[in-house]
Amino acid sequence: MQARVFLVAWFDLTTVSLAWVLAFALRHNFAMPQNFPSLLMATLPWVVLVHAIAFYRFGLYRGMWRFASLPDLRRILLAVGLAALVVPPLLFMVQRLIDVPRSVLILHPILLVLMMGGARFAYRSWKDGHLLSVSEIGKEPLLILGAGTAGADLLRALHSNRTWRVVGFLDDDQSKIGRRINEVAVLGALDGIANIAATRQVKNVVIAMPQAAATVRRRAAELASAAGLTVLTVPAMDDLLSGKLSISQLHRVSLEDLLGRDPVALDEAGLREWLQQKTVLVTGAGGSIGSELCRQIARFAPHQLIFVDQSEFALYQMAQEFSAAYVAPTQGMHYVIGDVKDAARLFEIFMQHRPQIVFHAAAYKHVPLMENTNAWQAVRNNVLGTLNAARAAIQCGASEFVLVSTDKAVNPTNVMGASKRLAERACQALQTSASTRFVAVRFGNVLGSSGSVIPLFREQIARGGPITVTHPDIIRYFMLIPEAAQLVLQAGLFASSEPTGGKIFVLDMGEPVKIVDLARDMIRLSGLDEQAIQIEFTGLRPGEKLFEELLADNESTLPTPHPKLRIAQACPAPDEKWLAALDAWLASSAREEKEVKRDLALWVEEYHPQHSQAAG
Repeated sequence: MQARVFLVAWFDLTTVSLAWVLAFALRHNFAMPQNFPSLLMATLPWVVLVHAIAFYRFGLYRGMWRFASLPDLRRILLAVGLAALVVPPLLFMVQRLIDVPRSVLILHPILLVLMMGGARFAYRSWKDGHLLSVSEIGKEPLLILGAGTAGADLLRALHSNRTWRVVGFLDDDQSKIGRRINEVAVLGALDGIANIAATRQVKNVVIAMPQAAATVRRRAAELASAAGLTVLTVPAMDDLLSGKLSISQLHRVSLEDLLGRDPVALDEAGLREWLQQKTVLVTGAGGSIGSELCRQIARFAPHQLIFVDQSEFALYQMAQEFSAAYVAPTQGMHYVIGDVKDAARLFEIFMQHRPQIVFHAAAYKHVPLMENTNAWQAVRNNVLGTLNAARAAIQCGASEFVLVSTDKAVNPTNVMGASKRLAERACQALQTSASTRFVAVRFGNVLGSSGSVIPLFREQIARGGPITVTHPDIIRYFMLIPEAAQLVLQAGLFASSEPTGGKIFVLDMGEPVKIVDLARDMIRLSGLDEQAIQIEFTGLRPGEKLFEELLADNESTLPTPHPKLRIAQACPAPDEKWLAALDAWLASSAREEKEVKRDLALWVEEYHPQHSQAAG
């Protein structure tokens, strides 16, 4: 390090000397006066000394030439400018400025800035591979879709990359077309990608629009895929801002990238105040939503985090993950086996740990699987399990109980949705006499959750198809798992400040997506087409709807301080007599499917079983 600093300082002071000599040479048209050697000996040591002090004072040797930038040029200008002000009066005092032309005092700092700055930026350009085109040989040509800040950052990051050679940008902003970013041109709009890629012999493109709307990224991917190009993308904006990933870490575009939504703006301070140093319990902690809730909660440093799940393997996986990721607070994390249908076990767990906040994510969620022979198990797990967890929360004095619900609870046509709606009603019934604040949070499908359609499509593509879709018109709302978990936390925070509980929060799921469009996207993203991987329509499954709703017909919503959360105004809460009758029904022996559905229709008036809803 010291040797490097010494070498750079030696170069700069040598440059000071050369610039001083060159300034005299220019002044005298390179015909030096006879007394120049003696004049040089009399003036140069003072000039070098002043500049050495100025260079040190302005920190010219703290930076690295490899990353020379405008702040480095600014320091050079300030240091040389200060020296240019000090040198004339100093030389006047030393030798009365005899034979030192005024033009030399002006030329010297100009030449010095050009020589010092030029050397630094030439070195950086050489290291970045800008000066020698031979370094570009063998690199794969690449188009960047998006000529914004992310695209410019990516271009800089890829200059030293041994794999990619950026040949141009594409952007729909007409004002950018024809302009250049670091000497790389914006070649045209996105819809011209096929012709431009063919002309430039490009096989790979990268979508550099981490902050753009999902529809924009989706269109870019569709255009590139239709042109037969491999589509890459940069990491999500959250990962870039957090430092987890750099913009040069390209990966093949995934469905999650195309369906990604705007980042959730969380009340970080409020959530930290709510969760920090609290004992928090999560049921279904090994599931898709439950596990992500645990990850999000752990960020806010709870005193204890209790993982409850009936699956030994799921809890083992969580213990392995959290012991590696959160080494310090592992003593405050407890992994507990328990079935929510076992009231005695739940009571034991709750009384031992006395959670202050409970998130109830344990549920059976797969619609067709829960529809027929498993109907009674769905009711017992989703309704009785919720009642057991809720009553245990009341008995241990928990302040908040958050029920993770579903859009399928609205006007349900299946047992799973009806059972979740009944669970919501049961919590509202308990709220009438409990100090614990109850809240339910409804949302639609989450990408990548266990049992979701995305993993199934991936497996079908890997087998060579076909992809099975139940109906050409079926649509669903989709949300990323982290977004859903974050909004569940935010809803719980809002509920904690409400004077009364029993509210149902509805998440903004954005625009619904056709399942057949998802299938086509996944085929394209796999580098295939519908001739290679066919799509087959199999008909709606038992209990399946063409579309899901987030609100029942007799409900309306009220806004909350968060733009992605609304409060559903539901019908009045049931009374204790209703609750006692529900307990008696749940305690009865195993039921046949028809009997279960008949009784469910009595408990949930919006429930109308429809086994064949397919249109045409």
